[in-house]
Amino acid sequence: MLVKQVTKAVIPAAGWGTRFFPMTKAQPKEMLPVVDKPVIQYVVEEAVASGCDDILIITGRNKRAIEDHFDSSLELDYHLKQSGDQELLRESKSLSELADIHFIRQKEQRGLGDAILYAEHHCGDEPFAVLLGDTICVPHAGQKPCTAQMTGAYTRHTKPIIVVEPVAMEKIRDYGIIAGDRIDDTHYRITDIVEKPEPKDAPSNLGAIGRYLLTPEIFALLKETKPGKKGEIQLTDALRKFQASIGLVTACTRYDIGDKPGWMKSNLELTLKHSVFGPILREELQKVGQYEF
Repeated sequence: MLVKQVTKAVIPAAGWGTRFFPMTKAQPKEMLPVVDKPVIQYVVEEAVASGCDDILIITGRNKRAIEDHFDSSLELDYHLKQSGDQELLRESKSLSELADIHFIRQKEQRGLGDAILYAEHHCGDEPFAVLLGDTICVPHAGQKPCTAQMTGAYTRHTKPIIVVEPVAMEKIRDYGIIAGDRIDDTHYRITDIVEKPEPKDAPSNLGAIGRYLLTPEIFALLKETKPGKKGEIQLTDALRKFQASIGLVTACTRYDIGDKPGWMKSNLELTLKHSVFGPILREELQKVGQYEF
């Protein structure tokens, strides 16, 4: 059986970002900086590094800054050229040349499943990756990007892939939790997935972390899915109807930018790992360590 190459990626980025208020009153949460670039740039770069050169970003109201970030800026480029800053000029141009990036607005906030339905026309009959716009996945040393690991698993199993990881007991109610049978150390044959269960009711401690590889059948399943809490169409409810999806534990470290503490921790850890800013931050933290809290 010939397996289609995965070249399309869908990035839902339409949420209000209320957990970041007031930072997100006038800017999208996906544009919040982590170290020296916005969250969504990490996500787009992961997709591109994994072979996805056709990207659809699902936006909403007050998300124009995302489009501007990946668009060319003639005024800025002219200024950088005139000032002789060739390094920044190259960086500016590379952002607008990362991939073919398209945008469509989700007209109402009706959940992740509804957002993915907006990708039906764009993706057609091809498999596609879904990367949530508030999650950064950094591959372990020597490993491929998270999305590339998903496409590898899809090539092997030819079934939808859901990236999962062990979740702390107190955080289970924040995730879609899978039930399944272990295939090997990193693959599970999923038999069920439950959206945000109470810890005592969870079928396992393996939670979906915001990376999926889906096949076109998902669109019909989403159309059949009835809205749940808050009138939202949940992707999890549609995924339950798939026959034997595959859960994949990737060789990546995930950084959750879904709330303020997660964003702060991500900034701290990734800055410490940065070749330029890491030593500077360590020096400052050593000074702070002289004081009691």
